[in-house]
Amino acid sequence: MAEQPMVVVRGEAVREVPPEIAQFSVTVSARDRDRQVALTRLAERAAELRTALDDHPDAIERRETSGVQVRPELKRGGERVSAYVGSVTTTVTVTDFGVLGELLLRLANADQVAVAGPWWQLRPGSRAGADVRREAIADALGRAREYAEAVGARVDRLVEIADEGAGGGGDRMMRAAAFGMESADLELEVDPQPQTVHAAVVVRVAITEPQSLTG
Repeated sequence: MAEQPMVVVRGEAVREVPPEIAQFSVTVSARDRDRQVALTRLAERAAELRTALDDHPDAIERRETSGVQVRPELKRGGERVSAYVGSVTTTVTVTDFGVLGELLLRLANADQVAVAGPWWQLRPGSRAGADVRREAIADALGRAREYAEAVGARVDRLVEIADEGAGGGGDRMMRAAAFGMESADLELEVDPQPQTVHAAVVVRVAITEPQSLTG
């Protein structure tokens, strides 16, 4: 019995979608010649940051302490300590983009604070990824039907779908900025950056016996 003819095609889909979350980082710092004073200031500023974030419970989905550093600062060319420097970095995930600009400015207006971000993202397992994968499969099957019809055949059954591993998740489009604001009256509008979602698949289908050949 002759082996059933096969068609192998590649399908692809690309879509731009709005981001679902934004992340930024906030670093509070303290420096003093006295170690205890430096640590006290650092703790106070970290507490002030937590209070500021507590004021936006509906906008902030998650916050995580991503780095704590305390180190002596040595005098040049020696081992004597000139000061003690400390910092605490918090990563914040925001879902309400309407208050994002206001929040960034408020945090940046505090003493010894550095803000970086936002970084726009899709959630892991975003619906947009599933949708674009379905579009890639539909694209591949459409091409397979065209190839089969070109030789007087039709698609009989699906044999295999292979993900090329090229997509399904949003590309992390990043923009970072550091703020040092002197006035709390300033306003900042942020424009969410569209995320590019891409998927590519290879589909193998069995076709009926060709009735004609082109060329």
